[in-house]
Parts: sequence; C-alpha cells; structure tokens
Amino acid sequence: MAYRKGELTPAGVDRDWPFQIARLHSLGTGKQSDVIEVFCANLTLCPRGHSVTWEDEWYQVYCFANREDAEAFLERFGGEWFDPRERGRGHKWHFWYKGKFANKPIRR
Repeated sequence: MAYRKGELTPAGVDRDWPFQIARLHSLGTGKQSDVIEVFCANLTLCPRGHSVTWEDEWYQVYCFANREDAEAFLERFGGEWFDPRERGRGHKWHFWYKGKFANKPIRR
C-alpha cells in the first residue's frame, strides 16, 4: 500500500496515540458524532481513527495520546479498550481478534 508524504500510517497512529477505545459504529453516527467531536475538541484525539469488525459488528476506534483523555471518553461515551496488536494485518486489516493478548501488558 502506498502512502502520501506526511500521511499518518497505522503504525504511526498506534505509536503516537496508543490509548484506544472501540465503540459500536452505530453509536457514533448522526447527532452523536457532533457531540463526540465537541467533547474531544480539547482532548488528544488522533485526527485519523480506524474501524474493525468483530462478530459481524463494526466498531469505530478512537485513538488518544493520553490515558486520561481515553478514560474520560470511555466514561462519557462507553466502549471498551482496544489493543492495536489485536487488529488484523494485510487483507484481514479490518478483523478484531479480541482477547488474543488478554492479560499481556502493552509495551509503551
């Protein structure tokens, strides 16, 4: 896959915004997306997120640079922690292999 100069790569997002929250995609559409945008205006939310699928449901992943911001988002909107190591690779980029790294510390 080719990237443009200066474009955020998935590895760059995982490195610089390691605290990630996954929410059902259907919960962040319409007016709810405006509420999320306003809430995150002063947080360390990455300008580029991603989506994954698990058990035939799509999840939007919100990526934060600070744990406190991710926890505030989680408390306000719900969701669950997402470990970037559980995202599929290659042509399976969109799969979430939930629990694959359960009880294993994330190295930061």
